[in-house]
Amino acid sequence: MDGVIERRVAVVFLVDPEGRVLMQHRDQHAKVSPNQWAMPGGKIEDGETPEEAARREVMEETGLAAGAIEPYATRTRPSVTTVDGLVEMHVFCGPTDAVQSDVVLGEGQAMVFLTPEQILALDLGVTAALLVPGFLASPQYQALAGRRAGR
Repeated sequence: MDGVIERRVAVVFLVDPEGRVLMQHRDQHAKVSPNQWAMPGGKIEDGETPEEAARREVMEETGLAAGAIEPYATRTRPSVTTVDGLVEMHVFCGPTDAVQSDVVLGEGQAMVFLTPEQILALDLGVTAALLVPGFLASPQYQALAGRRAGR
């Protein structure tokens, strides 16, 4: 894909022992994908590695420590604000033993654990729409979702 990287972001798929994924309902003030659903994450700041950004964003948006996250994918997508711009997406995934009551909403309208079926029925933001179907079909998701009681 030709274009200029205008922004680098890090997002995280956190999967609970029931196979639910933590998703954020963005608010109306979000610069990208307002009122749509996304994974916790955000801009990689200058001097920050993608993993550092992923961990910081999860903490800021959910109050949770990201724990044992690992890289899932690095991709680019077209910018929604600049004609020839690209967004570099660093995607991580990992397990969490957090429950809904552990989540402290730090950004957006809601931050909730949802089943794959619930997620696929949502109005997903641009990044989530590109990443969610592949992640839910991936061996990484299957391994994370199969942690419950030795499944």
